[in-house]
Amino acid sequence: MKWIGIGLVQAWRHSFGLLTPSGTCKYHPSCSQYALDAFHELGLVRGGILACWRLLRCNPWSHGGVDRVADRRLFRPREHGKGVST
Repeated sequence: MKWIGIGLVQAWRHSFGLLTPSGTCKYHPSCSQYALDAFHELGLVRGGILACWRLLRCNPWSHGGVDRVADRRLFRPREHGKGVST
């Protein structure tokens, strides 16, 4: 199912994405690359949620910067052994 999201991002990049000048993104990696990384790592639903959240944060008032899928706060992988009392 994640291939649907990846296909949509690739279609965007090869159509409307060509109309935007490169190097204008406030974030690194770009929003489309972030979405591809999210779909690869988390699948269609969770990756789509992260990609939408990133697009909502990409606005004229944001500071931008480096923002990777691996540094996410939402859908963090659980660490085994933490919070478990025996």
